[in-house]
Amino acid sequence: MIHSAFIIPLLACSALAQSWTDLSPVPLSALQEHITLSPNPNQIITLGGMVGSNTTDTVFLYSIPNNTWTTLSPLPIPLNHPNAIVSPSSPDKIYLLGGLTEAPNWPATPNSYIYDVPSNTWRLLKPMPSALARGSAASAIYNTTIFLAGGIPRSSGRTLDTVSAYHIPSDSWVTLPDAASRLPAARDHAGYAQIGSKFFVIGGRENGVRAVKDTVFILDMTDLGAGWKTSSARMPTARGGLVAAAVGSRIYTFGGEGNVKEGSRGVFDQVEVYDSEGDRWLTELEGVMRVPRHGTSAVSVDGRVYIPGGGVVEGVGATSGFDVFVP
Repeated sequence: MIHSAFIIPLLACSALAQSWTDLSPVPLSALQEHITLSPNPNQIITLGGMVGSNTTDTVFLYSIPNNTWTTLSPLPIPLNHPNAIVSPSSPDKIYLLGGLTEAPNWPATPNSYIYDVPSNTWRLLKPMPSALARGSAASAIYNTTIFLAGGIPRSSGRTLDTVSAYHIPSDSWVTLPDAASRLPAARDHAGYAQIGSKFFVIGGRENGVRAVKDTVFILDMTDLGAGWKTSSARMPTARGGLVAAAVGSRIYTFGGEGNVKEGSRGVFDQVEVYDSEGDRWLTELEGVMRVPRHGTSAVSVDGRVYIPGGGVVEGVGATSGFDVFVP
């Protein structure tokens, strides 16, 4: 039976017809610091994350048509802040390239895996070089190469500017041209998205929850020698711990943490929109999240943005709530 969330009217969040709808909650008491991916237009998958202060190995599949969750084969090891991506050329494959492990201090693991959606099985890949191990990196893929940008090596570690590349056919980590191998500045907990061959790293933080940034870094993955560019279009609201998703040529950014105006709660509710074609922020399309949060993960499917779980207070303190945003 289709859940009632699919037949109730959408809840308006602005005069511009942007809207939110509640969906069936994540099948845990709460979830944050996970990653969300879509292998096909009917499904999304969440990997890992945190339940309270504990790191989890849970993997869940959400059926969009049925508004239901199913538990899949767990991660080979528990991970929070995992780095993962779907290959467009093989969408039934998910590449999991490290992340942060359990307390104390959430040290990063270089272990990398491939998940096969049809067989519900995991297989070990070549680990990333130990010196590059990290979580909370931004990710993109072009042809058969996956890029990881920035991140942190542990919960208390310094923010990294490192950019790494994994070549799928050879199961190897490859060297990038110098101009592409480092971000213009270190970033972790950034929003990120890909539009065509362009990799966007938006906002984030550097060496501290409230050291939030408003930058937009752009890499054309067809011209690595040209390296990263910094847009002159700064975010209307500097934020870390935000999430982002591309809908057409626009990138929608949601929430985050490090909001000094919110005191101990520290969470942003902003929804801000970057126009990649015009290289500008569309302030006329700004809105707010119905449930402000950080430490979640957004995925765009058929023009809708799905956002499961997330932290509702700065640091640890999550929800199992799940909603979908319609621009």
